[in-house]
Amino acid sequence: MTSGLAAVDRAEAPPLCFVAWAAHELRGGIALQRTLAEVTLADPGADVAALRGMGERIAAACERQERLLEALLTLARGEYERLRREPVDLAATATEALRACPRGELTCAAALAPARTSGDPELIQRLVTNLVANAVRHNVPSGRLDVATYTTAGRACLTIANTGPVIPTGEVARLFEPFQRLRRRPGHSPDGVGLGLAMVRAIAEAHGASLSARAGAGGGLEVAVEFPAALRTVQPSVDLIIAGARSVPSTS
Repeated sequence: MTSGLAAVDRAEAPPLCFVAWAAHELRGGIALQRTLAEVTLADPGADVAALRGMGERIAAACERQERLLEALLTLARGEYERLRREPVDLAATATEALRACPRGELTCAAALAPARTSGDPELIQRLVTNLVANAVRHNVPSGRLDVATYTTAGRACLTIANTGPVIPTGEVARLFEPFQRLRRRPGHSPDGVGLGLAMVRAIAEAHGASLSARAGAGGGLEVAVEFPAALRTVQPSVDLIIAGARSVPSTS
């Protein structure tokens, strides 16, 4: 079964999505800064050098947060021509995302070959981080996470697949809409707030990337993103291919 996914209505959705995305990112940034401060202040032996180091780390975190929020605002306005266009290697981006995301007892197979594109580094990092975090969060105990980066036909590609709950084919497209989550069994609260995959979709759109997704046969989700090797100013269009329209390369 194949289905296209229409673009989110930009006349109404972006302001709401931006507020939600900004709140989501600020919450994470504030938590990190608080942790840095608490760890240092709880050390009775902290000296001037330790306090200065804490301040420098918090300042760096604030700078990253500022760049990301500015990029999200540009994204929400649809002003894609204003996005930063810098060289990005998806392999390095995926390595950073995997390093930053606790995986517990999951088995992770990473096949990360150079995959170079260009775009806004903060947004592409957020896209990869969201996909990794989603694959870890919606998994099963002692499950599997497969991540691959590679180049094909001049396009920089990223694929992420996981084990996890069974996803009905008709539910896959809905998961990429804002504030949508997988419906769980009665008595089980859904995880997250339903923004991660919607943000992935918007970032892919802004970079002229194709996005495909399908439910795994035994559960879980397989997602592939293909970026142009050299980006130009793009129009707001994204091709999200659902459930078998594209074969996601095996990463095992």
